[in-house]
Amino acid sequence: MAPAALVVATFGFALWLGLYLLGRPGARPARVLAGLGLVAYALGLGVGPAAGAGSGGGALPDRLQAVLLTLPAPLWTGALLALRPGAGRSGWRAGGGLAGGAWLTLQLPLVVLLAAGGAPPAAVAVCALLPLLLAAAALGRAIRGAPDVSRRRGLALICTAALFFALAAGLLLFPAAWLPRSLVVLSLGGDLLLLGAVIAVLDAFDEGEALRPDLLRSAAGAAFAAVLLGLPLGLLLRDAADGPTALTLLLVTAGSGIALQTLGDPLQAAIDRVVFADAPALRRARAGLREVTSALPRVDPDLDLERLDDAAFVRLTRRALSHYGDLPRLAGSPLVRLPLVTRRLAARGAADDALERAAELKAVLAESIARLKPRGPAPFGTSDEWRHYNALYFPYVAGLRPYSRRGPDGRDGPDGRPPGSAAALEWLRAAVPERTLHHWQGAAARAVAGDLRERARRPQDGGPPAS
Repeated sequence: MAPAALVVATFGFALWLGLYLLGRPGARPARVLAGLGLVAYALGLGVGPAAGAGSGGGALPDRLQAVLLTLPAPLWTGALLALRPGAGRSGWRAGGGLAGGAWLTLQLPLVVLLAAGGAPPAAVAVCALLPLLLAAAALGRAIRGAPDVSRRRGLALICTAALFFALAAGLLLFPAAWLPRSLVVLSLGGDLLLLGAVIAVLDAFDEGEALRPDLLRSAAGAAFAAVLLGLPLGLLLRDAADGPTALTLLLVTAGSGIALQTLGDPLQAAIDRVVFADAPALRRARAGLREVTSALPRVDPDLDLERLDDAAFVRLTRRALSHYGDLPRLAGSPLVRLPLVTRRLAARGAADDALERAAELKAVLAESIARLKPRGPAPFGTSDEWRHYNALYFPYVAGLRPYSRRGPDGRDGPDGRPPGSAAALEWLRAAVPERTLHHWQGAAARAVAGDLRERARRPQDGGPPAS
């Protein structure tokens, strides 16, 4: 059996990184699926001591560990496919859909066989490895089409790590006599940790955020909580017999501390919903302050916006537009440090803090979107010259969600949505497929990025355009 300290360290690291990926703002499919894969691996590692080091294959802990260790493969299949360049809004369908399909068609029969106490080796190999190998092959083809060199390198690293993951999974299914199963399980965790770390880097790169300060802050907090809760228990149990009960109790205690620290913000939000159920304004204010505080370590102070190439600046503009209706999320955008935003804050004597910069950036984006509107008094039109304005204004500024069942009703007038919203909502739902709208928004984001750069070169900003 592997040393207890190594098991505890690998379990804690995998659980923390998985929860960290799940807790980052925005439910991006690749990150969520990767986080779930790491958490499933950590739980599988956590029940390892109770499995009796592989003895008694028919025991419940052994079966539970076998089932948990099959989960990372389909989850990582979905994560790898969701990372394909250009996946965009279809990421959940490409990643989550395939992960679910792989689980139902390949993994579920394997789980049933394992729960019954055994499975043919060939069936185990096909069920566990085929989804991941197919995803790695698809990702390898996508590397050539990546629009950015840094992203291409990240995808190549993920593809390499996926191959090592497949190798470790194969050793787990067909254990070699010279390699203990516990060490194979730990090596599988090393590959998963590498995959998770690269996905975190790519996610921060796409958002234009600094990863290291936020990652170190989260890791230090999780390590402190794990030691604070686990060390006294470890000292208490040091003279106990070396058995699975003591180690399992230590893993549960340390894991609880890691979860409480890493998911502190969601837990605080859940507590607020109960304690301040009759004070929604207070809940929103506290949530906004928490989100801004969490966003500050993710702002990259070394990012030179003026030297960014056009593709990178457009990507950051697209992200900022997607956060238009969420001021705390917008506070984490690198565009809050645009010289244009700084000049406007100074011109009106506003405080130079994160929320003020986010509010000013929101106003700047609204003005650039308004410049896309064709001239004339009509609030809405369906001709080609309207497409870019419609693609940004109504989903982001007006807040329409045409493809959501829980979206607004699009009422016009002062008590509802802006003028033209009802007609725009009906038109988007009836005549514009979701993928088409996504392409229009990408083209409109390029126009807004160009407008932002042009306005940044002016000594004085001209203010809102005349309607």
